[in-house]
Amino acid sequence: MQGPYCHACGQSAEDFQRSVWSLVSEAAQNIFDADGRILFTLPRLVLRPGGLTSDYLAGKRAPQMPPLRLFLVVIVLFFLAGSVRDLVHPQSSVVVGGPTRGVSRLDFAGDARARALGRWLTPRLNYTMSHQREFAVGLESWAHRAAIIFLPISTLLLAMLFVFRRRFVVFDHAIFSMHSLSFMGLLGTVLSLLGLVPVVNSVSGLLALAAPVHLFAHMRGVYSTTVAGTLIRMFLLFVFSAVAALLLFLGILAWQLNSLPAHAA
Repeated sequence: MQGPYCHACGQSAEDFQRSVWSLVSEAAQNIFDADGRILFTLPRLVLRPGGLTSDYLAGKRAPQMPPLRLFLVVIVLFFLAGSVRDLVHPQSSVVVGGPTRGVSRLDFAGDARARALGRWLTPRLNYTMSHQREFAVGLESWAHRAAIIFLPISTLLLAMLFVFRRRFVVFDHAIFSMHSLSFMGLLGTVLSLLGLVPVVNSVSGLLALAAPVHLFAHMRGVYSTTVAGTLIRMFLLFVFSAVAALLLFLGILAWQLNSLPAHAA
């Protein structure tokens, strides 16, 4: 030992026999990086997103929470809010046409590939009809991964939209995407929790308008685009993101169906 640390590997000489509370506190600190930076980052993320991203790209990073960690923390908060909502208002499984009713047979007209698709799909749809709750839980488990997958998708879309802005590289678009998606997740968390309060539930939908307003201010603040240029890119980003989200959902749905037994039970 050289003082309180090992001079060879840097291991501290602290006592690791700790209370449960100290372990919980350490876990929360490691996950949320609870050193005060989040208190500086969140207000700027909401009110001055362009300045937050621009400062990070300019190298002024010490005062703010790292964008990737912020993104992951918001994802955790979003799904925690969803869990709270399900606890307060549990969703019962919806059975269409009774628990045993299913699809008799799907016969697709066409070549052998279409008929093979019908033979593949029929038993899996029957299984889904009789296990709707389990199938919904399986799809929900993919939501966490889909949120992570959408980050590189958003980055690539921004790289396409700003391909002629040579001073911006893919890294810059990735930081923008992390901050933008973090705000969207934070907004979704607030809306999910406000939906539990009957008094404000009817007007909480107005907060959804903050999403395009925030994106407009964020994009103009970082990329210094004109009003028209910003609106056009926002529209294209919305269209491409909707298509990407649809394809991602269809891919997850196909994967989930393929994992089901090839017979109804």
